Amino acid sequence: MMEAFVLIIVKPGNEDLVYEKLNDIPQVKEIYKVYGEYDIIIRIEIENIKELDSFHDEILRKIREIEMTETLIASSYRS
Repeated sequence: MMEAFVLIIVKPGNEDLVYEKLNDIPQVKEIYKVYGEYDIIIRIEIENIKELDSFHDEILRKIREIEMTETLIASSYRS
């Protein structure tokens, strides 16, 4: 299992709509509305890079209110 954080910029005024759309997606485990350069940050759980690709292509890119995303794949500091 992999974990990633997706930082999302939304078209102005569409934050609540994007939140609602993301809230129904099983891979999305947490959603935060944030202030600053990004509007929303989500934590997702996926099985592998292939599933991450599918998540981006088949889910995020189909939400027209999303202008841009940046994905951070989580790593552990454990030795």
